[in-house]
Amino acid sequence: MSIRVFVPRDTTALSLGADVIASRLRREATARGQSITLVRNGSRGLAWLEPLVEVETPIGRFAYGPVTPGDVTTLLDSGLLEGSVSHPLALGPTEEIDYLARQQRLTFARIGITDPLSIDDYRAHSGFCGLEAALQREPQDIVEEVKASGLRGRGGAAFPTGIKWQTVLDTPADQKYIVCNADEGDSGTFADRLAMECDPYMLIEGMAIAGLAVGATQGYIYLRSEYPLAKEILDEAIRRAETAGYLGDDLRGSGRTFHLEVRLGAGAYICGEETSLLESLEGKRGLVRFKPPLPAIEGLFGRPTVVNNVLSLAAVPFILAEGAEAYANHGMGRSRGTLALQMAGNVKRGGLVELAFGTTLRTLMEDFGGGTLTGKPLRAVQVGGPLCAYLPESQWDMPLDYETFAEVGAGVGHGGVVMFDDSVDMAEQARFSMEFCKVESCGKCTPCRIGSTRGVEVIDRIRANDNREANLTLLHDLCETMVDGSLCAMGGMTPFPVQSALKHFPDDFQRAANGDRS
Repeated sequence: MSIRVFVPRDTTALSLGADVIASRLRREATARGQSITLVRNGSRGLAWLEPLVEVETPIGRFAYGPVTPGDVTTLLDSGLLEGSVSHPLALGPTEEIDYLARQQRLTFARIGITDPLSIDDYRAHSGFCGLEAALQREPQDIVEEVKASGLRGRGGAAFPTGIKWQTVLDTPADQKYIVCNADEGDSGTFADRLAMECDPYMLIEGMAIAGLAVGATQGYIYLRSEYPLAKEILDEAIRRAETAGYLGDDLRGSGRTFHLEVRLGAGAYICGEETSLLESLEGKRGLVRFKPPLPAIEGLFGRPTVVNNVLSLAAVPFILAEGAEAYANHGMGRSRGTLALQMAGNVKRGGLVELAFGTTLRTLMEDFGGGTLTGKPLRAVQVGGPLCAYLPESQWDMPLDYETFAEVGAGVGHGGVVMFDDSVDMAEQARFSMEFCKVESCGKCTPCRIGSTRGVEVIDRIRANDNREANLTLLHDLCETMVDGSLCAMGGMTPFPVQSALKHFPDDFQRAANGDRS
């Protein structure tokens, strides 16, 4: 009887030798006369344990990790194929790993469990149930379900998804579009990549449901150009979904149409902003558009367009399959459902953590992350990407919630959590934020284009103790101008990390001026 062994094939695992591990497992098992079926699954999202090898046993899957190619022989010698726990890399039943067991996985319930390209696997784990349900409902009913779920955009702005869909549904047009913003560029983020590489049919299903909801027949995934594996997997998944009738001119015999294509991004951070993304998708330079008109009314090629992030669209199948209430029962206040938090930076146990809104940063960083990789005390954390605030320890006990974070000038954004130990120079981090904007600005508006350049210069003068107090005043004024005058969030939010560093870590600016980095 063949034993199923799972070796992940996502980018993280591949970068750590997963293909070599899979090859050695097959070769050595054959040499020992042992029959195995090798399944190239997706990652569980436990990056600190990758490559995570699993074996199917009568009582469930057992995990081993992080495995290197050199560990294959000793793992087989110690009884890997029987689920033995005698090897130092043995972790026991996968589902009982504390890091995983304590999560509330709704969107990421399937990753690491299924073969990403197997439609049979996907259907066996509730896949396409949401689309089947949507095909039996009227467009307005679908939109109402999404509204009732409380789902908000997971790309940063947190705009209610159902309201955006309603606008597109209500706008008459001969052609409408669904555009997925998969240009994941925030610091320390990888949830979109995991969704696309490990569970691509979930995104395909979500986009098809969105098309049914608003009357759109064409969808585009605007994919970060640095994600070649995601493109390979998505292209193949789309081809298979078309063959199976989940995409195309006649969705599951319903007579309704939805086509989907992948388009590679332009390699520019600004193209993560929805209007700049649409310009790029049309073949133009990625420049921010003036609003109004909103993309929901005049979007791609001047037609009504839903532009949603990967995680927003990926949440939709669960909502349609299980009902709005099942999703809304998670979370707090106006932040409903779950949030995919991605732990990176100076962290001992980095990876994906999906939790209901309301947990705290301290719980996340200490209980899941295990503190810093260096073992030094935590000093600061940036949540939400390079345009969001640096948070000191006094703010780590706030619940992760859109409104709570907004009250203190912080943002949840796309859920990236980048940790820093006590060796960090926050004046240098403030400079990095301004320089990032300088490099990535589309250049269309003056506050962002010129403000970020002057900002770098002013911070350099402060750190050099050149007329320090006057330059601190100038920096504060410059930040206010960028916040109030920039055309989009690129310039409007760049001051947030700078202002937070000035407010919470003022000594770093003084130390930099004195040349004291101790």
